[in-house]
Amino acid sequence: MKNADGSTDRTVCRLKSAHSDPVFTEITMQKNLQLTERQYTELLDGLMLAIEDAIDDSGLDIDCENAAGILTLTCEDNSKIILSRQTPLLQLWVAARSGGFHFDYDDEQGDWLLDGKGESFISLLNRCLTGQSGETVQLVI
Repeated sequence: MKNADGSTDRTVCRLKSAHSDPVFTEITMQKNLQLTERQYTELLDGLMLAIEDAIDDSGLDIDCENAAGILTLTCEDNSKIILSRQTPLLQLWVAARSGGFHFDYDDEQGDWLLDGKGESFISLLNRCLTGQSGETVQLVI
């Protein structure tokens, strides 16, 4: 994201290597720094409640459990999809049978988009729920 002066906001994280010598690797991540932690929390609180409501309204046999900011969706076959907050990164992470996915909030689109791919969160969630529940799922949030 470019600032008015043409510079770019970046967050630099240092990860310590598991080697005997302390080796540090810099990872530079482009961030939308306009999103505050408070806004992030409010967005995810609203999203997780909307998901629970949509599942309840759908009549699907999917159980929802929301605890400590983690929403666990359990399908009839006991497979799970887990939505978790990654507050330091301002990301939403999804763990499903088909893999792990990281989402960043896009202010311009007003949506959570899959990191590096641009797929919307609800599209991926519907795809994962369809694959794991064996039913066609088209939640609208």
